[in-house]
Amino acid sequence: MSVTIVDIAKKAGVSPSTVSRVLSGHPKISPATARKVKEIMEELNYHPNVMAKSLVSKVTSTIGIVLPRPAEELFLNLFFSEVIRGVVTQATRSGYDLMLTTGATEREEVEAVTRLVRGRRVDGLILLYSRDRDPVIGLLKENDFPFVLIGRNEEHDDILTVDNNNVQAAYDVTRHFISQGHARIGFVSGPPDLTVSKDRLAGYRNALKEAGLEARADWIVEGDFLQESGYRAMSFIMNVPDRPTALVVMDDVVALGVLGGVTELGYKVPQDLAIAGFNNIPMSELTSPPISSVDIGIYQLGYTASQTLLRAVKGEPVHQHRHLIPHRFVPRESSIYTP
Repeated sequence: MSVTIVDIAKKAGVSPSTVSRVLSGHPKISPATARKVKEIMEELNYHPNVMAKSLVSKVTSTIGIVLPRPAEELFLNLFFSEVIRGVVTQATRSGYDLMLTTGATEREEVEAVTRLVRGRRVDGLILLYSRDRDPVIGLLKENDFPFVLIGRNEEHDDILTVDNNNVQAAYDVTRHFISQGHARIGFVSGPPDLTVSKDRLAGYRNALKEAGLEARADWIVEGDFLQESGYRAMSFIMNVPDRPTALVVMDDVVALGVLGGVTELGYKVPQDLAIAGFNNIPMSELTSPPISSVDIGIYQLGYTASQTLLRAVKGEPVHQHRHLIPHRFVPRESSIYTP
């Protein structure tokens, strides 16, 4: 038979209500009493019923993560597992559990988030993506529900966000290629409705315009965040007349596909095509040649998002609505040709 609050109270010589106050951290309970009750809880291996506690306190000690669609492809890209690792680390240190949700369609996603919000199953949410006209953000704002967005939303500048300066990051990569003597530079993008795709494309265009170089439409390919996307892009780009000699690639996993496609077609990196990606995943250093990449601090994005959300959940002041995580370009052999 499981141990109850009544059992703890009886052994401690206090009332059950006193034990409840110890569990909730009530300020009127003396340190000596709290210490005694907690020692008995440990001795009897007592664990409070979180669901029952949440009904009384209306706090679940759980935060939710809304995963981007489609969920089955999510963990094929190391960005998401690393950013979740950052979220988990901070949440666990603060005594919070995690709940993941998503949907196969926009409607399913909205329904899943609605269940979490209306059912008070979580205390707050972290969105791992930013897309145009996102109904989930509208739902959360309408319900005045705490949430943090990893990314930037053009329609809502008053929400809590954690992001990189993706325009500057893509500008820096493109300038790197220009400094290497490249004049024909292409771009492999992500889904066009994502803000990060638009921001990185803008940074790429800005650098080319500043240098007086062309950004041809047939040098820009849209895809997703899978290795296969980069592989497919090569069958198109390498057959374009006056094809690019360098590629800014939206994501390292996509860059792995680019590298595989280029090699299969009989070309060499960086001699025939220089490439650079984003996220600086560990695999980037292990390829042949190693892939140049922008380190965007993935773990720190998740950690800071979790930290910011918990402050909002607890009603603590959040002095900064937009947190920018610094980036740095890590040049490797895939973008530097030394004959």
